[in-house]
This record gives sequence, structure tokens and C-alpha cells, in this order.
Amino acid sequence: MDKIKIAIAGLGNCASSLVQGIYYYQDKGPDDAIGLMHWEIGGYTPADIEVVAAFDIDKRKVGQDVNSAIRSDPNCTRVFCDHLPASGVTVQMGRILDGIADHMKEYEDRHTFLPADRPEPSLEEVVAILKESGAEILLNYMPVGSERAAFFYAECALQAEVAFVNNIPVFIASDPQWARRFAGKNLPLIGDDIKSQLGATITHRVLTDLFKKRGVKMERTYQLNTGGNTDFLNMLNRHRLKSKKKSKTEAVQSVTARRLKNENIHIGPSDYVPWQKDNKICFIRMEGKLFGDVPMNLELRLSVEDSPNSAGVAIDSLRCAKLALERSEGGVLEAPSAYFCKHPPRQFTDDEAYQMLEKFIKKFPGNVREMSDYRRKKETKITLKEH
Repeated sequence: MDKIKIAIAGLGNCASSLVQGIYYYQDKGPDDAIGLMHWEIGGYTPADIEVVAAFDIDKRKVGQDVNSAIRSDPNCTRVFCDHLPASGVTVQMGRILDGIADHMKEYEDRHTFLPADRPEPSLEEVVAILKESGAEILLNYMPVGSERAAFFYAECALQAEVAFVNNIPVFIASDPQWARRFAGKNLPLIGDDIKSQLGATITHRVLTDLFKKRGVKMERTYQLNTGGNTDFLNMLNRHRLKSKKKSKTEAVQSVTARRLKNENIHIGPSDYVPWQKDNKICFIRMEGKLFGDVPMNLELRLSVEDSPNSAGVAIDSLRCAKLALERSEGGVLEAPSAYFCKHPPRQFTDDEAYQMLEKFIKKFPGNVREMSDYRRKKETKITLKEH
């Protein structure tokens, strides 16, 4: 089995949880791999993922080994895998562009970004790093609202001819122009805006679908979220929050029996509470009518560690992107995007998306044995070509 070689743009809390997870599951097996949706996909386990390049703009991370950098401020997520070995991969200076909101400068250093005093790389330089590292997939973890930065790294992926997984609510996979460009180069694209394993959006969607299936008329709903990581601090700028709010709202609207008027649905991050750190607290209220027009309401409080909640989903996204690369399947991967993301090009119910994903995983080559045969043939072709 070869490795799934990835590059990461943005070594924040989510990247920290992802990297920790790669090591955490190395000594696990299918019977004790708690917290994964899939132990293996196409023969790949989480331990088969290898970080070969990384980009950040914070002076506490740039120039450091990746496995050291993920513990640096302003990261504040839970450490669940101690004593990570040196990865041998140095964090490179990335492009800042719109990656830092101006208001973050007003907060203490331990809560905000501190730009490194280094030259920012050109697109050509980032592309060269991706090619030299052998990266196959570029993972986008820019802050919410970093549209120019997200577009920059998507362009780098195209030029370097690597797959792209867009975990933030900047619309790339759901933008027909970007989708066509990735399809034109036969490069896999998954997006947009990662949906956590069991977070506010997936919980709200499941409950909304339940209302529909049980014949309950939903009349109004809200979802309020608070947290204390850089994501919530960044989103205090309401302009940067615009795409996030749209992504989360549409994720719920898409599974209602009838779309709610804008005045009857409110979904989005609400406030920054520093002492919560990476803990996210979500409040959901749903009001509706039962049989005989009898009113009812539901209130729910959900508390989760935000970044580990998305890391398992990212691990599955990466493995699906790898399968697509091996199958020479480019463009938007509809099933993974629908199941893993809040704002895919086309919305499906989570039950439908789950069935689509399982079919995607199992289709040609279809199983581990056939996949291994596929890889052997591929390696044989490469060897013959070299000779």
C-alpha cells in the first residue's frame, strides 16, 4: 500500500486534530477504532495518510516541524495524542491575502494570528513546493471569509495537478466555473464547507428531516453557536461570516418539507467566548404544529470539541479523493461532497448522501482485492515506462 500524500494550507485547530488522528489510529484496529465513520476505505486506514507539505502565515508555526507547529498558539484544541515524532516536514510561509481579519489585531497574541516577517510566496513557488513534495491532495483550512486565499490555493492545486478538498465556506466545488476547471484537468474536487461528524448542522438537518417524515409542520427555527477558538474570533466580523451563514442555512433549508421564509430561520455563529477555547456550544430551537394544528417546540443544547469533530470527516474525504485519483475520476465528487460538506453543488438528504457515498466507495475497483490488482497494474505500467 502506498501513502496518501497530502499538503495542508492552514495549520489551525482542525489541522491539529487531523494530524493527531493520523498518529492516534496507527496502533488501532477495526475493533477499537472509536470515532471513525469508516475504518478503511479502498484499503486505506487513517494511518496511511502522510503530510508532505504545509503552509501557514503565523510566526510561531512557519519554519517549524509540522508536528510541533500544530501545538503552537493560537491553537487551543484538545491534545488527544501525545508525543508526536518529528514529521521531517517544515511549515512553509503561505500567502496572507484576506486570511487575517483586521479586528483580530485588537486581541491578545495567544488568541490571534501573528504574521511571520517573511516574504510571501508566489503562486509558482507554492506550486513548485507541492510538486517537489509529491503531494497528491491539497487540503484547504483557511479561516472563514478568506475568499481570495481560498481561490489562491485552489489555483495552486490546479497548476500543481493535485486534488483539492475545500473545508471552508468559500464556494469552489459549488461554483460551476471552478468545477469545470477541475473536471477539465481530471482532478478530484470535494467541497464546500466541511460538515462535522456530529455537529450543529448535521444534528439540525436530521431533526428537520425527522419533522418532515413524521408530518410535523416546521414553522420557525434557530441555531445559535458560541466558541472560543480563532474561527469564532475571526467570525466576529459579520462580513466574513456571510458565506458561512449562507452555507449553514442552506444545509438546513434543503431538507425542509417547505422552505421557510428568511424571517423564520436564523442559523449561524453567534458569539466568541474566549474561555470556551475549542469547545463549541450549540442551541437549537424548532417550533411546529402536530396533528390537529396542535403546537409543539423542541430545544436542544449540544456541546462538542469543534476540531476533532471535523477531523474524522476530513480523513474520509482524503481517502475518497485518493480513490478518485486512482480511478482517474476528476471534477466534483458528488457523493463525498454531498455527505461530507454543508454546501455541495447539489443537496441531498443525509440518508441519500450516505447511500451515494457507500456506492462511491464500493464501485470499481469495488473492493480491497480488486483495488490492489488495480494498483499493481498501475505500478507495472510505471516501471515499464521508466525502463
